[in-house]
Amino acid sequence: MTDISKEQQTELEAAAFRRLVQHLRERSDVQNIDMMNLAGFCRNCLSNWYRDAATEAGLDLSKEASREIVYGMPYEDWKNLHQMEASDAQKAAFEINKPPHG
Repeated sequence: MTDISKEQQTELEAAAFRRLVQHLRERSDVQNIDMMNLAGFCRNCLSNWYRDAATEAGLDLSKEASREIVYGMPYEDWKNLHQMEASDAQKAAFEINKPPHG
């Protein structure tokens, strides 16, 4: 592995995070429940992790603000525009696959 400084590592991780968030914003057709069922995390998880990092850094970031950072708009707006009702099959799969913290 190439030797990189801690600062470079942080910059690369931040760039990868921004790219992931942009990708998720562009793929609004992918539902959170499908992400949870396949990968064990979703946009809400990502926004919670972001908020946790802010808290660890001594910053007060609301749940709504962290979601807006991930969704690119207020969460309620995103839900109204993109979220569909989960099917019975999706809900059943979620119950089987949900992580312990879910």
